[in-house]
Amino acid sequence: MNPIITLGLLITTAYIIQIFLGLRQIKHFNQVYTAMRRQGRVAIGRRAGKIRSGTIVLFAIDKTGKVLDAKRMQGVTIAAHFKPMPAYIGQDIHYFDRYNPLVRQENKLLQTAIEDAREIFLRTEAGNYEETPQPAPLSNLADQVKLLPAQLKLHLKNKKRSG
Repeated sequence: MNPIITLGLLITTAYIIQIFLGLRQIKHFNQVYTAMRRQGRVAIGRRAGKIRSGTIVLFAIDKTGKVLDAKRMQGVTIAAHFKPMPAYIGQDIHYFDRYNPLVRQENKLLQTAIEDAREIFLRTEAGNYEETPQPAPLSNLADQVKLLPAQLKLHLKNKKRSG
């Protein structure tokens, strides 16, 4: 068989497997979220991963801000699953900042996700939370390419002045 066809089939198969496993991970997230939602409000914090691992934390919260259940998912691949965080159960989410001893014990990515969950919880509690859409990863690249001719002209213009 032609090597290009073989490579195409291999890439297509890998893409289909990635889609399947990604859908399984989304299903797992929905199951964990639904189970936690039955306990009370759920504060979700995230730290998107581009090259490094992505992190999501879920805190089931009672009316006073006490954590009823806590789970985290951290990893680079779609094989990551939620793991319990028992040390946070019974704690007050209002105090989950970088100075909290529990939060300080975690890695930087998990700390960022926990602080994000706290911030979103506080803003929602105050009534002034609005979801801001995240730009697509390559949209910034497209903007940079569009600006490239203008930046080049400016650079050449500045070079003529100084030279």
